[in-house]
Amino acid sequence: MPSPRTVVVVNPNSQGGNVGRRWSYFADQIRRELPFEEALTSGPGDATRLTREALRSGADRVVALGGDGTVNEVVNGFFENGERIAPSAAFGFLPCGTGGDFRKTLGVSNAFATAVACLAADKRRRIDVGRIDHANAGGGTGVRMFANIASFGMSGVVDRALNGSKKRFGSLSFFWATTKTTLRYTNQRVSLRCDDDDPIDLTINTVAVANGQFFGGGMQIAPNAALDDGLFDVVSIGDVGIRELVMNSRRLYKGTHLELPKISHRRARVVTAEAVTAGDVVELDVDGETPGILPAKFSIVDRALEVVAP
Repeated sequence: MPSPRTVVVVNPNSQGGNVGRRWSYFADQIRRELPFEEALTSGPGDATRLTREALRSGADRVVALGGDGTVNEVVNGFFENGERIAPSAAFGFLPCGTGGDFRKTLGVSNAFATAVACLAADKRRRIDVGRIDHANAGGGTGVRMFANIASFGMSGVVDRALNGSKKRFGSLSFFWATTKTTLRYTNQRVSLRCDDDDPIDLTINTVAVANGQFFGGGMQIAPNAALDDGLFDVVSIGDVGIRELVMNSRRLYKGTHLELPKISHRRARVVTAEAVTAGDVVELDVDGETPGILPAKFSIVDRALEVVAP
């Protein structure tokens, strides 16, 4: 059978620019396994635009080569106004980023040659996707899709700090951005509603609305989350201070934190959140990007994306 027409969307700025410097090497590795067309990004939003162009021109697979931010942009390219552009086309992933959170839940190897072999095998599964209808900091509203995790609170501030850096040191970049933000961040009051339950007011450090399990450069924030169960795992880190965060950081990375007294866990198909005090800015983190602020509505879209995965 002929190989599926594959377009690889490449973020040359991933890994602090390492992907751009080594692109010829990566391209040779891919060509040994399958034919493909390349599309290199030059700035924010390019991966979404290039993905839509590829799908409208008949691509069977669009592959994100980069980190979690590139994954998010490419996933968004499969949709327009929340609707699939090409329902039979598949998303693929070749991890070359700073954090690598989505690949862990998806089961894609961090070894590049192994990930390429998985892509060539073209085994597919369908996963859920999250949709966020959110406010923008400058006014107005926006829509964002996500395959992994969206969150708000300190995580959004960390992302803004991280994306302003050069991300040269991999997971240490996440650690350093988190440390700096923790020293300055003040926990915030939000109103949270899951499905048809009554809204509850919480003082939060971070709330994760999780389709996948990992975020923040390796934290297993939602250890029970599954990509195809039709539900978000909603994990709230409550009114914790610096000392508590440091003492329990190992548990966050190992996924053994859900029984801690200031952490709560819910499951829902629709989550709405807003700041309790008018004028408070609560920033969003969506797969490592910062698209907007609360208020926001998070909705699960069942089995909306076909992915190439082990």
